[in-house]
This record gives sequence, structure tokens and C-alpha cells, in this order.
Amino acid sequence: MTTLTVVKKGDTVAIAADGLTTFGDTRLARSYKGEHDKILSIAGSWIGICGSSAHHLVLQSAFSKLEDVKLGSRMEVYETFRRLHPILKEHAFLNPKEDEDDPYESSQIQALIANSSGIYGIYSYREVFEFDRVWAAGSGRSFALGAMHALYDSGLSAPEIARAGVAAGIEFDTSSGPPIVVHEVKLEGKRDE
Repeated sequence: MTTLTVVKKGDTVAIAADGLTTFGDTRLARSYKGEHDKILSIAGSWIGICGSSAHHLVLQSAFSKLEDVKLGSRMEVYETFRRLHPILKEHAFLNPKEDEDDPYESSQIQALIANSSGIYGIYSYREVFEFDRVWAAGSGRSFALGAMHALYDSGLSAPEIARAGVAAGIEFDTSSGPPIVVHEVKLEGKRDE
């Protein structure tokens, strides 16, 4: 699947991802493909996507059809992805069903967001969480969370911690692999801790 990480430390937020694509048991390494960045640049934000390999192109296309994309708060992320859901269904033919007893239609997307307002996670039923320090997603998330937790209070920067989290995912998760891509953003109105 993948390893995605987000870190907020001092006046910086960072997001990182591995570069491996998998199709079941088949691994598509960086040397076999032109595109390896699992992180999209949308409306001044970095959005790391995990799950289906189709999500990258689908979200690029769907966001281009959505007006007034705002991702600067937990509520703005929710409202943007709520408005994105019908576009995913109509234009990308999203299958919104997961389980028979689900309370809501699923957007089938799990993503982490980093921007100048902070770090967020969005999940399939459009649940949005804002994180204060670190978070991870994907099949390598447990390894990444452990590594980032151990390193957070060290002298490492947000991008270095995010990279270390993905490196732990690559080391131990069979569905994660190099290269590691890292993006960083300065927080607005924040100062060093």
C-alpha cells in the first residue's frame, strides 16, 4: 500500500511518502515508472494519498472540477471533501459502498494533508482529524509512528522526522519502498517551540 507521514514541529510542517506502487503481490519500483510522487499539490496544500493506485489521477481530475478548494482548517477540509464526493461518484465512477451497515457512503480515500495551517488526516467517510505532532497512514503506518514518536523530542527537524518515519515503513513493510519524497511548508503565524 504505502507509508505516508506528516509532522508539525516548530514553525514547519512536513509530509513524506514512499515511492513504491504495488498491484497485489507485484511491486512496481521507481525504475519502472515515471511518476512516483504520492503527494499532490492542491490549493497551497500537499495531499498524500494511500490506497488504490487510481486515486492519484482521479483526485487530480476531481479537484480540477471543484471550485473554491479550501483546506486551511478541519472544517474546511471536511467541506471540501464533502463537495468532492459527488464529483468522484459522477465523473470518476466511484463505488461508494464498503459494508452494508455503513452509516454514510464512502469516498474510498485515505489521505494526509500538510499546509501552512497544520496537518490533517481525511478518511473514507470524510472524517477529518487535525494532528498536533505526528501522524502516519498506509500499510507502514505503525512502523512510521513508532520511529517518529521516538525521534520527535530530538533535535531533528519536521522534514527529517517525516523522512525517518517513511524510512522505517520502507525497512519493515513489504508494501513500501524507495524513493522517499518530502515536502515542507512554514506554518502561518507560528513561532519556534
